[in-house]
Amino acid sequence: MRLTYKQVAYIREIAKRGSITDACKALHISQSSLLAAVEAAEQTTKTRLFHKRRGHGVILTPAGKTFLNSAQKFLAAGAEFGKTLDEFSVRAPQILRLGCFSPFGALLLPPLIKRYSEKYGSSEILLREGDQVQLRSWLASGDVDLIVTYDIGDEFTGELTPICKFPAHALLNIDDEHACCQSISMAELADKPLILLDLPETRAYLLALFDLTARRPTIALRTRSYQTIRSAVASGLGASLLNIGPSETSPDTESIVRIPISDPLKQPTLLVANPYGELKPDYVRDFIDVVFDYFTELGPDEFAVVLPEFANDLLYERPKN
Repeated sequence: MRLTYKQVAYIREIAKRGSITDACKALHISQSSLLAAVEAAEQTTKTRLFHKRRGHGVILTPAGKTFLNSAQKFLAAGAEFGKTLDEFSVRAPQILRLGCFSPFGALLLPPLIKRYSEKYGSSEILLREGDQVQLRSWLASGDVDLIVTYDIGDEFTGELTPICKFPAHALLNIDDEHACCQSISMAELADKPLILLDLPETRAYLLALFDLTARRPTIALRTRSYQTIRSAVASGLGASLLNIGPSETSPDTESIVRIPISDPLKQPTLLVANPYGELKPDYVRDFIDVVFDYFTELGPDEFAVVLPEFANDLLYERPKN
């Protein structure tokens, strides 16, 4: 028979009180539960743990003292484990481990983290920014509590919560001939030097959008940095094709403009993925709610650069918890 943490804790309480009756009152349990724990321990150790003293309660035998001395590390570890479990029931954990698609690190996560902290309390945030391949690995290995990303490339594991769709748009220099147009076609964009967001799976998605024109643009610059793309376009090195736009914490300069694409293109979905599924902690549910609230309040007119005819149903319905 293997003793449980609770049974060993019962025996420690009896020894501490020197009385089964007093231990029952302290633990708010029945006498039969305590006696059952003592019997289980004595059967396991094959020795008597307590001497009964008529009218004076109980006292540990020498074997009982050895038993409790040996159980101290077990009881201490159980108490520490209990504290860890308690963290899952609080609204904000001590450390929230977030992963995000690297361009989101500057554009999206700061306002989301601010809203989360203001609503649910401060936590230490461990933010890991990576490409789709890295995010998929962190999620599968349990290194993050959740990730915020696009559904580009291979499917992500865990529970996926779609938030909204992000149509692609063009990023142009203010002096570009199409900078004042209402929209631009993929054929027109293909004639311009391309500043490419060169991240795994992202590059394939972006270049595939030009297949509509039956030709690929000349790539002027490859970079993994969203900020470098904006600087390169502002410097007149070429045009770019992106999905997410500027944010309140990371606005564009006056040297660049964003133009909707006139062609119907596949719209990637921004989603939140977590490894917990239906048993996710409250703080993961809370962060997902914050993401929904943020994009719902912004609305498609603010978070998407898209023609009206392609703007229908960009927001997904909020899941029922």
